[in-house]
Amino acid sequence: MKSMKTALLIATAFGSAALLSACSETADEGAGETVASAAQEIRGDADTELSPDMSKISNPELVEIFDYIDENIDQHVVNLQNWIRQPSISNTGEGIQESAEMVKGFFDQLGCQKTDVYDVGETKWGQQGNPVVYAHCDEGADKTIVLYWMYDTMPITQPDLWKAPPFEAQLVEQEPYKKVLIGRGASNSKGPQMAMWNALMSIKAVTGTLPVNVIVVAEGDEERMSIGYNQFIADHPELFEDADAMYRFSSQSAGGGTSITGGSEGCLFVELITSGESWGRGPTRSNIHGGNKRSVDAPAWRHIQMLSKLVSPDGNRVLIPGFYDDMRPLTAAQEAKLRGMSEGFDPAVAADALGVARFISDDPYEVVSMARMGTSMNLDGIWGGNMFEGGSGAILPNRIVSKHNFRYVPNMTGPDIVEKLRAYLDDLGYADVEINVVGDVPFAEVTSDSEYHMAAYEALTAMGLTVGEPSSVEAIMGGYWPAYLFNGTQSPIDIPIVAGMAGTGGNSHAANEFYVIEGAGKVYGMAGAEKSVAAVLYSMAGKLGKPTT
Repeated sequence: MKSMKTALLIATAFGSAALLSACSETADEGAGETVASAAQEIRGDADTELSPDMSKISNPELVEIFDYIDENIDQHVVNLQNWIRQPSISNTGEGIQESAEMVKGFFDQLGCQKTDVYDVGETKWGQQGNPVVYAHCDEGADKTIVLYWMYDTMPITQPDLWKAPPFEAQLVEQEPYKKVLIGRGASNSKGPQMAMWNALMSIKAVTGTLPVNVIVVAEGDEERMSIGYNQFIADHPELFEDADAMYRFSSQSAGGGTSITGGSEGCLFVELITSGESWGRGPTRSNIHGGNKRSVDAPAWRHIQMLSKLVSPDGNRVLIPGFYDDMRPLTAAQEAKLRGMSEGFDPAVAADALGVARFISDDPYEVVSMARMGTSMNLDGIWGGNMFEGGSGAILPNRIVSKHNFRYVPNMTGPDIVEKLRAYLDDLGYADVEINVVGDVPFAEVTSDSEYHMAAYEALTAMGLTVGEPSSVEAIMGGYWPAYLFNGTQSPIDIPIVAGMAGTGGNSHAANEFYVIEGAGKVYGMAGAEKSVAAVLYSMAGKLGKPTT
């Protein structure tokens, strides 16, 4: 295998920093284009205090794979930069088709026998779904692992706040890290996913095969409630008949910890639409001149009055009658787990890192409990009439739309929330207000006591990370993602779901989204993230190795 590795280093000019001391033209098939790449001199270990315990990762193949990752980390970062430079914004459609083909190219390059871009057609919510990329890599292994990806990102809403252009993928210093990559999708979720792909490519380069068979499913609608993904799974469950478990990208904390999770909170998106036509007052055909407000009713003011009745004055409690009725109380085991998660959690530091003045509460347990098992109704956006910042322009809008996201937990359901919202609006005198359901993703409870969770625990602790031991304790909810399609909630597919890896990023959905390239303290950089993925896959295959002492 050594000769194969050496040949690849020479042929593709991956090389270490010493080999890449001058600019060279590098063909990157996975990115679908040729780019000029200078030596970036990425330090694999950088300033990290953590390191793998190689007495626990004693498989000689993994030792060589880790070395290969360190030697080729410059090119691995270029791979991520190329992907960031391809916009893939699902809410506008910008670059979606191109990005789907790009992702297919990644797995063509990996050598998967089957790769396809599926047109999912119209979804059950009445909208056209974005393409789903599917790949199957049969390595003749005993285990088959599904890798869940999303290739879509959020739009750029505040370009003037970015310290580097969002699609240039620049490397900048950002304390405490010497190098982070700035770009839309860097953290959510191209950074950790590219770490996965780089790890797979590194394994193949060193050994010629993967330790597990791999099925990849990459959706382009995660930021649109996974509407196309839902349709794809409904239409093609047979593509996952051989799957043993799912391994999902994730990240670690700044304190060197990570959670082996897999479940998801519930997430419902609705639009509330008020119009003069449906109300029977105000402008009925289009916006009119704002000077007419002296004699004409305003649907916009009525819409604001309606919204004020849906939540408490501080916005932190939902006032829809019966909203909390089905919310299941925390069990003693869940409460204990949340208290354990809150130990060492500093709300002030976390708030500053998030870019908020403070959390609703200053109590660490309450903040963690809200974040992991809480509910909310958000006002995500509102529009109508004069949408230009600054200047004037008198407008009396005829139509107002506000978008709202409900986060919910067991045993609440999206349809029930919509039903209660409809009844409340009717009782308040807003029967004419339309509720447009954009999408609904049910909560998914996933325990963490399978052999695959235990394998991930073994690998990640060997990487030096602090990991909560897997157990059959009722799941703690987390951020939204469509886990329900693989845990049998609304799908015939029911397999263990494992999420856990090193590396981190931040500012998802915000300006200056970033992924850590060179780690520091107890945070691994991109090389460490890739090594953790390789270790987890080898551990799932039962090939991590045994302690030498």
